[in-house]
Amino acid sequence: FLRKFLVHKIATFHTKQRYHTYPKMPRIELQTEIKAERKIVFDLSRSIDLHKISTEHTNEEAIAGKTSGLIGMNESVTWRAKHFGIYQNLTSKITEFDRPKYFADEMVNGAFKEFKHEHHFAELKGGTLMTDFFDYQSPFGILGKIADKLFLKKYMTELLTERNRIVKQFAESERWKEIISE
Repeated sequence: FLRKFLVHKIATFHTKQRYHTYPKMPRIELQTEIKAERKIVFDLSRSIDLHKISTEHTNEEAIAGKTSGLIGMNESVTWRAKHFGIYQNLTSKITEFDRPKYFADEMVNGAFKEFKHEHHFAELKGGTLMTDFFDYQSPFGILGKIADKLFLKKYMTELLTERNRIVKQFAESERWKEIISE
């Protein structure tokens, strides 16, 4: 327990100080321990193809920009997906990139007023600690804040948790080779 606590504190202290640029926005923070090399976990996390697999339940598809393979610095992707019974488009762009430690994507166009999703990767003995910080602001002022509390934060947490489950599943097996090649 103590080792896990210390690793968490070391891995997140610097990132919270440096990268939490939207302090009044809701923040989702997830940590996932994965028994795989950091570079494999990093590349799976930026894979358009693996993202499609992790969001099959929303019929998500990449329709513009980088539509397959590994997304990189200054590249963008436009996703079309069905959320809450409505088809929506969302474009995000990679705005920060330091392989295999960190990357961030930010919404350029879409349903949110804004969001930034930070992906951090720390080496652990025998694997990788993947930490997500998802800061977002809903549209519609006070109505958006009510939606956050009633259902949106929970919904987004579940989407990110499923994505991380799929990254872990592929990284800890030989299936990662279906997505990326070394």
